[in-house]
Order: sequence, then C-alpha cells, then structure tokens
Amino acid sequence: MMSLEQTAQQVIQVLKRHNVSDYEMSLSASSGVSTAVRLGKVETLEYHLDKSLDVNVYMGHAKGHASSVDLSESGILKTVESACLIAKYTQHDPFSGLAPKELMAFEVPDLDLYHPWELDPSHSIDLATRCESQALEYGAIDNSDGAEVSSYQGEGLYANSNGMMSIQKGAKHSLNCSVIAKQGMDMQTAYEYTIALDAQDLQTPEWVGDQVAKIAISKLGARSLAAQKCPVIFSPRVSGGIFSQLISALGGSRQYKKSTFLLNSLDQLVLPDTLSILENPFAQKTIGAKAFDRDGVLKRKQHFVKDGRVQSYVLSQYSANQLGLQTTANAGGVNNLIIEHQYSGDLNDMIKSMDKGLVVTELMGQGVNGTTGDYSRGATGFWVEHGEIQYPVSGITIAGNLKDMLLGIEHVGTDVDHRGNIKVGSVLINQMTIAGEGE
Repeated sequence: MMSLEQTAQQVIQVLKRHNVSDYEMSLSASSGVSTAVRLGKVETLEYHLDKSLDVNVYMGHAKGHASSVDLSESGILKTVESACLIAKYTQHDPFSGLAPKELMAFEVPDLDLYHPWELDPSHSIDLATRCESQALEYGAIDNSDGAEVSSYQGEGLYANSNGMMSIQKGAKHSLNCSVIAKQGMDMQTAYEYTIALDAQDLQTPEWVGDQVAKIAISKLGARSLAAQKCPVIFSPRVSGGIFSQLISALGGSRQYKKSTFLLNSLDQLVLPDTLSILENPFAQKTIGAKAFDRDGVLKRKQHFVKDGRVQSYVLSQYSANQLGLQTTANAGGVNNLIIEHQYSGDLNDMIKSMDKGLVVTELMGQGVNGTTGDYSRGATGFWVEHGEIQYPVSGITIAGNLKDMLLGIEHVGTDVDHRGNIKVGSVLINQMTIAGEGE
C-alpha cells in the first residue's frame, strides 16, 4: 500500500495536467477496532480501515471540490477531473483561494498525539465485560444497554500548490457503558465513559462501571419543578456547550452572514471581566490539540475573549477574506479551548453557596437559536435548597437568552472535564427560567 505522501504525489501529477491556478488536498488514513458487549455477550466486534481524498481546485477565483474513498490510479483521476469540471461551472467568488504562503504549516510541531494501541479481540471483550459486570453488581441496576471499547489511530495529510505537504498523526481510545436503574415503576438511564490519546491513561473498566451505576441510581425518584426563576449550575459534563455556542456566535461565517446574536461584537463585553477564553492548540498529549487547520495554516495560541471582551472572531481563510481580516487558523473549528477564571471552588462549593437552585447534569433537545440567542432545552439534574442537594429532577425545561446567560456567569469551577475539546468546569449562572412538565 502506498503511503499518504506517495498518494499525494500521484494526485499532484494528475493536477499538473489540468489548467488549475491553485490546488489543495487532504488525505486521511485510519484504522481501528470496536467491541460491544451486552449482558455478558459479545454483540459486535468490528475492524475499521478507511482512506479518503478531498481535492479543491481553483481556476482563478472559481472553486471545484470533489472527494473519494477510492485511492486507486483511476479513482484519483476521476476525483481530480470531477473537481476541475465543477470549477469550470462554478461562479467566480473573489473570497475563495488559498491562505497566504507565509502562514502555512511547513514545519509541524510534534504534539505527542500518536499512541497506537495493539488491542486484540480477547482483551477488548475482557475490558467491556469487566466494565458492564461492575455496574450490574449494583442491586438497583436492572438492565444494560451494553459496554463498548473503541480504539482508532490514523494520519492526515494536507498539501497545496504553495509547496506545503504536512502530516498530523493521532490516536484515540475509549470505553463507555450505559445502564438502566429501576425502583418500582421508576426507570432511569445513565451513560459514562473514559477517553484518552494513550490507552495507559484510560480509567479502569471498574471505575466506569461504578460511575455509571451510581449516576443511574442517583436519578431514581426524580420529580418535576414548578415554574420559577432561579440560579442554575451546569455540571462539567454539559457546561462546555455554553461556550461552544459563544464560539459559534463569534464564527466568521456567522459574522459575514449577519446571523449571530454577537454581530459586530469586537471589543464588546460578552462575559464577566473575570473570564477569558484561550485557544491553546499546541498542548502536548491533549485531547483537542492540533498543529494546523484545514487550510494548512499553522495554529497559534490566542485569546478569543480576554477579561470578558471579544478580542477576535473565529476565522478560516474564506471567512477572513469576507470580513477583510486575517485568518485565525480555525478552518475546521477551535482546538483545545480553555476557559480561564479566578474562582477557586468546584461544583460542591457552588452548591453550598446556593440558597436554592438547579444543578443540570444532562441536556436534551436542540432548542438554541444562534441568531437571536434564545435558549430552551430539556434538562435533568438535582434541586438544591439551603446549600444541599434535596432530590433529583427531570421533565423540566430551562430557558434564557445566551447574551444574558453569558454575562450572568458568576463562577466557573476548577473541576475541569478534560475529556472534551473545551476544558471547563462547573458553571454557575445567576438566573434562568425553569418550567416543569405540562407548563
């Protein structure tokens, strides 16, 4: 099998036979294994082996795009020809084109992201079985949706007509479990997982099994709530979504399309002045870290929000061209976002500081309007009074406007969930509207 570099050279040779002013391509190759076990029996054992090619060609400012999973000589030829044909019939777009050569990632730092795991079938089955068995030892756990072990590794290549050709390698491994707790007629589900770039850094199967069982059991006896306004704490499992909405609202495409609640917000206060949002893409051995974006631009350490004020929009080369700005190397999104704060407490400290309020542990639905900022989602969690959790709640809706929610953040906790791309702990918002079932 040819390496990605050899395949890229083959694509370049085909491109040279066509009348294109510029080109760029992305190649990827990945492999992996996933094993699912339910009630002690193996349900699936799958191996994955994937390759893909994406090509953009430019004829002046007309762009053509084509992709394929067929990397044979004939497959490459057809893909390039398709991209060129599309470009011939595509409208001229003055904002399309490659990023400036001086911004390209000709030298790629090693971020220690590649830790392949030689996971054989018997070991994967053992891990999943141990995880589920641990959860099922709890008497209140009535059933299981199963446990799954997954391991993936791969590499991605980006090349363009500026002479850049760079590769990023990575691996990711995970173990998850989902169970059902029952008490009388009340049934509650829960999901827990561990994920890491290095299999040595995964939590044990027994830890995952314990956690998922405890989460499911803690939800038994859930009640609804009367309509009211009160403080709301988002636990670390869900708090990243608030900042994801903020980053989306600062996205270049949303800005030039004028479809964001944070339109023209440069230097505007969008968070309390105790909070900042930092992108640190070069963090070693960290989920979310990345060396260059989809435009081939070298990533950088940068603040999007500093002391509560917007420092920069989140820009690809195309959206930067639209706005007359320079790319922030965010084609494809942000990488390893860190919420900086000054609070020294965690979820328990926030709960103790509450007279009464809601702790949200799960969210349902997609009720967020990125243009107006209106926010309304189903939620489950726990009701707090006098600084202590009183009982679990479900069947409720929390609502507000993201502008008010973001400015109403009182604390961000130290209990950071490192499993995602956005590194943030619990978040306390001063007030939101709660509605119970049927209201």
